[in-house]
Amino acid sequence: MVVVMKGDAAPEEIDAVVAVVSQAGGSAFVSRGVTRTIVGLVGDIALFQTLNLGALPGVQDVIRISQPFKLVSRESHPVPSTVLVGGVPIGPETATLIAGPCAVETPEQTLAAARMAQAAGAALLRGGAYKPRTSPYAFQGLGEAGLRILADVRAEVGLPVVTEVVEAADVDLVASYADMLQVGTRNMQNFSLLQAVGSCDKPVLLKRGLNATIEEWLMAAEYVAQRGNLSIVLCERGIRTFETATRNTLDISAVPILHDLSHLPVIVDPSHAAGRRDLVVPLARAALAIGADGVIVDVHPHPENALCDGPQALVDPDLDALAEAMRTLAPLAGKRVTAASAAPR
Repeated sequence: MVVVMKGDAAPEEIDAVVAVVSQAGGSAFVSRGVTRTIVGLVGDIALFQTLNLGALPGVQDVIRISQPFKLVSRESHPVPSTVLVGGVPIGPETATLIAGPCAVETPEQTLAAARMAQAAGAALLRGGAYKPRTSPYAFQGLGEAGLRILADVRAEVGLPVVTEVVEAADVDLVASYADMLQVGTRNMQNFSLLQAVGSCDKPVLLKRGLNATIEEWLMAAEYVAQRGNLSIVLCERGIRTFETATRNTLDISAVPILHDLSHLPVIVDPSHAAGRRDLVVPLARAALAIGADGVIVDVHPHPENALCDGPQALVDPDLDALAEAMRTLAPLAGKRVTAASAAPR
C-alpha cells in the first residue's frame, strides 16, 4: 500500500502520515520525486485500511498496489515521471543523449570525448572513474583522480556528469563530484549500494543485471526508492543469452514493457549491448523508434588506444549518424531531442 501526497503537501503533513502508520505498528518509507512524494507502507494492510489515511491533511490518494514493486509501479504513479539531472530532463517528452568515454583516462582524452559528445547533441556526459571489470588485470579506473577530471571537464563544456559508483562507502565521495550516480550491471543486486544511493539526493541510473528478469530489475529500483529517492532512470544494456555474435543481447522489448509496468524513465545502452562500433547506431535507432527516453553511448577520440571498450566507442562519423537518428526518430515517437548546453567558454 502507498500513500500519495499532494504536490504541495507540507513536511509536517508527511510526518503526520508516518506517525499514524508507526503508531499502528507499521513502517513508512518516504520517497520524493521531482513532482510528488509517496509514502510506502509495510505491515498489516487490513489494519492500514482502518486508519482512514485518505482523510489526513496533504494526502491525495491511498492505493493498494498489486505489484511487488510498490513505489516504482505505474499503479502508484500513473503519469510517467521525468528525472532531472543537473537541470537536464529524462522522461516521456524527451529523447536525451548521454555520451562520453567509457573510462576516464586523461584530462585531454576526457575533454576531447566530451567535445565530440557535445557536438553530436549530447546533453549529459558519461565517464567512468571506477571501472569494475571481469578481469582483475584490466584497467580499474582512476578513482577520485578521475572524478576530478570529470568535474574539470564539466566546468569546461557545461555538461552534467553521469558516473558509476561501485561501493556503498564511496557514495558520498562520488556524489560530491557527479550529477547522477550510475549503478552498473554487476551491482544491480548489491543491496547495500542500492540503499546507499537511495539515501543520497542525486538521481540514479540503474543498469539491468546481466541475467536479471524485468521484475528483479524493478525490485532493485524499489530498494532505491524505498530509501527516499524516486529520481531513478532504468537502463537496458543487454542481457546474457546463448548468442555470441554480440557482446550481449539487447532486449529491446524491455522498453515498452517497463513503460507499461513502471513510471520510471527508460534509456538504452547500445554500446555495451553490442560491443561493436558498427552495431551501436542501428541499435540506437531501434531504441529511439520504440520510444526509449534516451540512449547512452561510448565515445573516444582514439578508440584504438582506449584502455576500456575501444571496439565499441563511437568516432565522429558514427556520431553524425547518431545525431541524425535522434533528430529523425525522436519526433516519430512523440519526443523532442533534449538540447545540449552551450559550452561556458
